[in-house]
Amino acid sequence: MSKRLFVLVSLVIAASMLLAACGGAASTTKTLKIVSDEPMTGASLTQTQTIVNAEELRLAGANNQACGGKYKIAFEAWDDASAALGKWDPAVETANANKAAADKTIIAYLGTFNSGAAKLSIPILNQASLLMVSPANTYGGLTTTVGADVAGGEPGKYYPTGVRNYARVVTNDNVQGKVDANFMFNKLGVKAVYVLNDNELYGQGVANVFADTAKSLGMTVLGNEPIDPKAADYKALMTKISTSNNGNPPDGIFVGMVIDNNAAQLLKDKVAIMGDNTKVKYMGPDGIQTQAFIDGAGASVAEGAYASVAGLAFPNALTDAGKKFVSDYEAKYGNLTEPYSIYGYEEMNVVLAGIESVCAAGGDPTDRATVTKAVMGTKNFNGVLGTWSFDQNGDTTLTDMTVYQAQGGKYVSVGTFK
Repeated sequence: MSKRLFVLVSLVIAASMLLAACGGAASTTKTLKIVSDEPMTGASLTQTQTIVNAEELRLAGANNQACGGKYKIAFEAWDDASAALGKWDPAVETANANKAAADKTIIAYLGTFNSGAAKLSIPILNQASLLMVSPANTYGGLTTTVGADVAGGEPGKYYPTGVRNYARVVTNDNVQGKVDANFMFNKLGVKAVYVLNDNELYGQGVANVFADTAKSLGMTVLGNEPIDPKAADYKALMTKISTSNNGNPPDGIFVGMVIDNNAAQLLKDKVAIMGDNTKVKYMGPDGIQTQAFIDGAGASVAEGAYASVAGLAFPNALTDAGKKFVSDYEAKYGNLTEPYSIYGYEEMNVVLAGIESVCAAGGDPTDRATVTKAVMGTKNFNGVLGTWSFDQNGDTTLTDMTVYQAQGGKYVSVGTFK
């Protein structure tokens, strides 16, 4: 080998080693991480799995990239539930939030599903300037003073830095509780109602808004009390309620609760003691608007029960973009019946848009505070839910609520209200 050729080969080898050490062309691509935090253990899984699927679907639509391919987006789906509780676990949620706060590559935390979990994680993430966007939290006190424990410091205590980092793409319970009370009074003719809740932040919150609205409408609220979600049965409770209206059953029962907290058993015992749902109307919020509730109670027992969910009637009344989401989802994952799925898609949608806006402005999408500010400032966003904005509290400007009824073993929409 000539000396000249030897030198040339040596230079090529050296250049190759340098590129390998630097990662070659890949060295220009940085990674941003987004995590989802939902209860992936327990009865809520029928809802939360579709939320995670929808998040992944939206991210795949962006080829798991942002800013013209300058950034790769890694996604992880975390579980904030435990087998011991069979639902979201405060200890697990706290650990997840601390883990996310410590990992500087994470620029968005998608969750939580349960409002009680959000109460624990928001202040942790707030101190880390980490964006949190929920597809499902509806308790009003997380963001506003309306329906909040103001004396206990809500909502300010969740934001120790004084800067909001939390938003939600779903309408809060201050809307849902009012719509449900109006529906029972004006559409179902309920004049005397008994209110129950599962003794969690979400269940208590929506039950209280419902009860306050019911009273303002002229309904008689015969009771508003928590249940034991671990009880073997509720026959004694339902027997008491069956005579609460001057020796007679109430016209209706409203339950503020999630499926995980023995919701199916509660309905079974209501029907066993007071008959089917045409005699004593039965209604709950989005926490029981899941196929698992109907399947758990049994189609015949659930028949006629009502539940509300934020948004337009799913899937037939969705926007064109919303209908395309359903079509794309079903092509990849199969039949879709859970309305919360679209909120998973929209939360990922708005976070990705925020990242793109940061890049377009010449900013740094690896900086948490910058991404948080961009997403919290979302205005007139044209998404799968329609055109909407986040208000100054981080709440969506959309206020549509759809009421569904269990008919023939599935939920069917019966009206959309504001």
